[in-house]
Amino acid sequence: MKDVVAPINPGKKMEAAATSVKESDYYEGERLTHLLGLVQRGIETSKTSNVNSLPDKIWLKKQIAIGINEVTRVLERMKPNPNDTRKTPVQLQVVIVVADCKPRMLTKHIPNLAASRNVPVLYIRDHKRASLRLGELVKLKTALAIGVKARGTDLNLILQQILPRDDTS
Repeated sequence: MKDVVAPINPGKKMEAAATSVKESDYYEGERLTHLLGLVQRGIETSKTSNVNSLPDKIWLKKQIAIGINEVTRVLERMKPNPNDTRKTPVQLQVVIVVADCKPRMLTKHIPNLAASRNVPVLYIRDHKRASLRLGELVKLKTALAIGVKARGTDLNLILQQILPRDDTS
């Protein structure tokens, strides 16, 4: 008789908890327009206080991780344990992910990774146009994910006002 060993996956419970998103967690419609407007205003006001007068593209890359690969890379380099004393070069304040991208596998790993680093995730959807709208923020055609780096700019202050309200809902 063969022994059948079922694989044990203790992380499955955390994965289900991190990826279960309530309908009220999505930004769409008027709420999405308001969020993107606030982020755009934060980018513009932060850019005006850019004392180093860097070119826009370079300045934007210093403030925002753009794209799935870069967001994943920054999240992986962040320390998962808050008691870890090593200094990480970049911390993300928030990750904004397009919820209606196809295939879903492209962004499926980001919520779990962000949850393990205590980074809030905002999901946006807009009838297949969310990636276009998110791309407009970062001066690209499309973007499926962006991560706002914690740098103490006006953009960070604006997002800080939004985040506590979303965490309690």
